[in-house]
Amino acid sequence: MNFSYNWQATLALIATLAVVSILGKALVARIRAFDGMRDINRDQDKEKKAKSKYPPVIKSTRMIGLYTNLAFFVLVVPFIVTLDNVSIGKVLLDLFAILMVYDFFYYLTHRFLFHGQGYFRQVHALHHQARKPTHIDAFYVHPLETFIGIALFMSSTALLGLFMGPFHLATLAVAILVFSNLNVINHCHIRMDSFPGKTLSWISVKHANHHKDMHQGNYATITLLYDKLFRTLV
Repeated sequence: MNFSYNWQATLALIATLAVVSILGKALVARIRAFDGMRDINRDQDKEKKAKSKYPPVIKSTRMIGLYTNLAFFVLVVPFIVTLDNVSIGKVLLDLFAILMVYDFFYYLTHRFLFHGQGYFRQVHALHHQARKPTHIDAFYVHPLETFIGIALFMSSTALLGLFMGPFHLATLAVAILVFSNLNVINHCHIRMDSFPGKTLSWISVKHANHHKDMHQGNYATITLLYDKLFRTLV
């Protein structure tokens, strides 16, 4: 398989992510059903950010996230992205593989490293100070944990790219958007009984259960399939 440094496709991917993110944020803001939940998260986030411990952690986390993602887009993505025509079937298969392989390794890391014994348990305990997480708690994470999470996604995608890639721009765009946004959504306070909030509510409640203490399940982040398979779903 021929791999080359495709900077044109990488720039197109970055532009796609930026446009979709802006339009998606504007669209979600127009969904009136989310207004109540948005207000709850905004009010609780304001109280948390007023505490002295939150701003420095969030700043460090965002900085390490920025640098790690920059490395991903400069050193990894150009070798595994393409603008060549591929079938819808391949896009969906590649997308499924990226997300599920990443989630498997994240499940193992989260369960046995961050919830094991020793130094990394203490690293993860910072994030678990949030017993009732809201939006801002997705960023209240130790910088080392942030790096490990992004590095897992990078390495999973790169490894699969060696065997299945290069991936179409659409595949990587959706994978990156799901990876980055689900990890925020599952920390938001969402309690709704109607579509589209019902599914998001289920995701949020399950992760809130995980935050009750350091001994709960629900370790996966993309889907709780692995928690179901390994009987850690609560």
